[in-house]
Amino acid sequence: MSVSTARPEPGIAVVTVDFPPVNALPVRGWYELAEAVDAAGGDAGTRCVVLAAAGRGFNAGVDIKELQRVPGHRALVGANHGCSAAFSAVYDCEVPVVAAVQGFCLGGGVGLAGNADAVVASDDATFGLPELDRGALGAATHLARLVPQHLMRTLYYTSRTVTARELHRHGAVWRVVPRGELMAAALVLAREIAAKDGSLLRLAKAALNGIDPVDVRRSYRYEQGFTFEASLTGVADRHRDAFVSGGTATTGTATTGTATTGTATTGTATTGTAPGSTGRERS
Repeated sequence: MSVSTARPEPGIAVVTVDFPPVNALPVRGWYELAEAVDAAGGDAGTRCVVLAAAGRGFNAGVDIKELQRVPGHRALVGANHGCSAAFSAVYDCEVPVVAAVQGFCLGGGVGLAGNADAVVASDDATFGLPELDRGALGAATHLARLVPQHLMRTLYYTSRTVTARELHRHGAVWRVVPRGELMAAALVLAREIAAKDGSLLRLAKAALNGIDPVDVRRSYRYEQGFTFEASLTGVADRHRDAFVSGGTATTGTATTGTATTGTATTGTATTGTAPGSTGRERS
């Protein structure tokens, strides 16, 4: 389990996440990812960073088993801060970041891809936020950077996923390619970006971030407050426990009505659950 950095050619750094079986990151994994992206972008010789992942999927969010295993709220607070650090590292990276996404991109994966400057995806890639099925709230900030507002809300409320081809139609994904060609396609784009002047690229990145209509750091931290509230009230633990045990959380009664649980699907993919899941993923 690691986060590694390679430099396949001048000007390009490839940061690869490898946390089997589904790249659901523990707290330390999020911080390692943040440090790797910061270091890659801070290198004066880097002009583009490619963010990639080994294994079946790009990212399945937070390791839920860690959250349930550690008593109290220490792991939850750590995951919140770790995710925030990793998402911010991608967004604030001094040079453009290209996300190379394969398979499932769930929860925290959407946070990473949504904050990237460009996304190249394999034709089997799916994106979604299973937060409501996992007792969490977060990364709507980043999903809103990938799809229109009303689609974002529908996906969020239902925990449905969208395919890479759908995101390509919305302009959020640059290219969709067969899985075996993903890294090559990501490097083609990275190479084109890295051919530009490094100083101007850094200025361009700062300028584009400066004109963003939404402060992604503040917006995501605001969302995280509701995740913590759900944990304090106990509703989050009900859903996380049910997910880890493979069951279904009992319905809860909210102050304004009765909340029900269910399972939404999009074709063959079940709601926000990574293939081969071991009860680890969440954002």
